Amino acid sequence: MEIASSTPENTEPSTSKTVCASLLEFSRKTKELGQRDSRRICHAIKVSLSVTVVTLLFYFDPLNLGGFSFTAIFAVLSVVQVLEFSVGASLGRGINRMVGTLIGVILGPPAHHLATISGKTGMPIFITLFLIIMSAILSFMRCIPRITARYDNGLLMLLLTFCLVCVSSYEDNDALAIAKHRIIAIVIGSCTSMVISIFIFPVWIGEDLHNLVARNVEKIGDFLEGFGGEYFQVRGDGESNIDDKSFLQGYISVLSSKETEENMANMAFWEPCHGRFRFRHPWKQYLKVGATTRRCAYKIEALHGYLTSDTQTPLQIRRRIQEPCTKIALECGKALKELATTSKRMRRSTLADTHLANAKAEAENLKSMLKTQWWEYPNMLEITPALAVLSLLLEVVECTEKIGVAFRELSSVARFKNDQENSLHRRSVQPVASRAQSIEEPELAVTIEQ
Repeated sequence: MEIASSTPENTEPSTSKTVCASLLEFSRKTKELGQRDSRRICHAIKVSLSVTVVTLLFYFDPLNLGGFSFTAIFAVLSVVQVLEFSVGASLGRGINRMVGTLIGVILGPPAHHLATISGKTGMPIFITLFLIIMSAILSFMRCIPRITARYDNGLLMLLLTFCLVCVSSYEDNDALAIAKHRIIAIVIGSCTSMVISIFIFPVWIGEDLHNLVARNVEKIGDFLEGFGGEYFQVRGDGESNIDDKSFLQGYISVLSSKETEENMANMAFWEPCHGRFRFRHPWKQYLKVGATTRRCAYKIEALHGYLTSDTQTPLQIRRRIQEPCTKIALECGKALKELATTSKRMRRSTLADTHLANAKAEAENLKSMLKTQWWEYPNMLEITPALAVLSLLLEVVECTEKIGVAFRELSSVARFKNDQENSLHRRSVQPVASRAQSIEEPELAVTIEQ
């Protein structure tokens, strides 16, 4: 009886095929990633260029820095740690790193000198005491959220430099030389990274934040514009008139955008004036717009729940509320998309106010309907979902108005220009007249008998 045994010759072809397939898959994903955002490739080139420049600087040593020493190692490490994807992140890390190192260099030698005065017996005691005090203070400061958001790297470098100068000079007794080499390495590495980040294919995180906030508002507008057709199933066959359902899921990314917006605003704080964004651009105002947009997105999430609910409102009720609900959602969606479009171009929107006025007029009509009409329905449980949808739409109108106020504040502080294109087409969109005003009052004939 022969027993087949696996040999290395049999396993080598399958292993090589697996490796080749993995390499092909990796190259395919890398190509897709580069095509989706070519800035990633530029960032990789900038990192390699920065490391090469610093390495050659210490190799040829035109500044008499001592060649490849610990100074060169610290400089290369600074390049890798400072150069981030965006200009704001690189400047924030670089400035924090240099300032923190400078303060550590200033505080380190005096602390070492005070410890030296105490003699050989007291020197380790004083150095240990200084390290404990400095570590405790800086570690506590790193726990404060507002400080950590922008200056965490600087505090970390301050602590690291102070400890390095104190401990290293304990044996060498040359604290000033250690401090000098440390500051030279950090300055060379950080400045190289910041210069390359700014002048070679710069990626401005402030512009990304500007577009992100506008895009989130636009996603909410897309949902509201398609909500009426999706909820009321305007086709006769029971299907909505919109084939692409991707707009129904756009609000999901808005719900989790808080941390991203805050990080981007903190990094944009360090960026200089560039393009359309002047110095000290009001990045905090974008956070206010984003917070208002997220509150509206939570209302949208609740509305989306009624699109997929198993409980169906009777057709008679749907027909009564179809027109006001559709108009409210449509006008709010148009207002939000108009705000997003004009803010991308840094223009003040006037057309959005007209759409919002139309939505508020329909909301008032809907409130009048709720107070005066058709609520003597035998089964209140069947109309409860419709009442919830109406209530949410009224809240959406309020949220849309708050988003408009936030955008007006942003346009005022950021000095947006007036949109001439909107002013030309403003007359084409007229406010919706109130139903109460559209009803003709009967003429009264008064007869006076003589």
